[in-house]
Amino acid sequence: MSDSVISVENLSKRYLVGHQGPSERYHSLRDSLVRHGRNFARKTFDMVRGRQIVQGDEVEEFWALKDVSFEVKRGEVLGIIGRNGAGKSTLLKILSRITEPTEGRVTLRGRVASLLEVGTGFHPELTGRENIFLNGAILGMSRAEIRKKFDEIVDFAEVEKFLDTPVKRYSSGMYVRLAFAVAAHLEPEILVVDEVLAVGDAEFQKKCLGKMEDVSKGGRTVLFVSHNTGMLSKICKTGILMKSGRLQQQGEIHNLIEDYLAAPIDRQANRFTSTQLNTGSAVFIREAETINEDNESKMEFSHETPVHLNIRCDLNCSDAEALESIRLSVALIDRLGRKVFTTQTPIPLDCLGRETFLAKVSIPSGVLTPSSYQFIINANIPPSTILHRIEGVCEFRVSDAGTEFAMFKGGDFGCVFVKCDWQVAPIETQYHSEMHRII
Repeated sequence: MSDSVISVENLSKRYLVGHQGPSERYHSLRDSLVRHGRNFARKTFDMVRGRQIVQGDEVEEFWALKDVSFEVKRGEVLGIIGRNGAGKSTLLKILSRITEPTEGRVTLRGRVASLLEVGTGFHPELTGRENIFLNGAILGMSRAEIRKKFDEIVDFAEVEKFLDTPVKRYSSGMYVRLAFAVAAHLEPEILVVDEVLAVGDAEFQKKCLGKMEDVSKGGRTVLFVSHNTGMLSKICKTGILMKSGRLQQQGEIHNLIEDYLAAPIDRQANRFTSTQLNTGSAVFIREAETINEDNESKMEFSHETPVHLNIRCDLNCSDAEALESIRLSVALIDRLGRKVFTTQTPIPLDCLGRETFLAKVSIPSGVLTPSSYQFIINANIPPSTILHRIEGVCEFRVSDAGTEFAMFKGGDFGCVFVKCDWQVAPIETQYHSEMHRII
């Protein structure tokens, strides 16, 4: 029997996208009748041919996937990496038989359980208990098989207290816990997991990672999509890197992560400007930007130069009581999603006395190892009240050119570099002197 469980050959998926034609201030009745008649004829023709019906004056073809081919071995945990719009979710929907491919062929050897979106496969009016049996039946399990695994599922999901409550009243976290528990414990040959695990808390994510490792060790196959490269590197050995609907690279997961993270950063990625309106919060983060020592916008830094972050905020001075306790805090996140450190303003913001202010936080030189980083910026009242929070902003990169890191290009140096005190001395002389004293 072939060791290949999933075989994808020249897979392509095309969607039709409608566009509204350019609006004119004045148009005649004849033009409107012609346009609507043409659209009606096109939709009727598409319906007769069994094609997708698209709204709009103009129709454009969009290939979400194009000529994708790969194989997955039995017991393999395959990570799928790519930026938004790369075609990852479309690929999983085809593998899960939710949507059909336009071209190509997929061969699946075994039962597939999918966890693509929160609550997929759940009936909102049914209880958690009923949905466990419903999902099991959809996966082809008998009632006796489901009963055998029932207690394990409930224990893993930690929803025993709400087992007889309709799932429409579950939180998103409870949805994910139960859905993952059902999919993982009903022993499918192929388990497909999308980004939904990001909804769960850290403890639940750790349980899920352990369960997926157990699934793969039992000879079953896992396909895992995530933007959390740290999570991917923990459980996957191989992966595929996708870009614009095409399979760009396949191989060892660590090499793929390096290539994925080494992609050029958007030139404006080091700047953040809020497009939202201040809804009356005591403090509102308006702008943020990484700059160099000359106060110039910059996103590429050397290991031996400091990194400065400017933050512009608006204060609601009418809320004087809140301003007495508000502080700004900044957390630095590395490329693997690890929190490097957190720092906050030493004094509350009420001493500033103006409606707009600029805060500047500086990271000393020689601290950050070569990598790309982002910030989480919080306006908060310690210890736990968050007034305004922005995540994953002001991306910048620290290079290794001309430093001791250059000789180890591509390595993982951890989060920060610390210059520790070292003492090195030959031990042979000391050893002989000690022996001579003993004799």
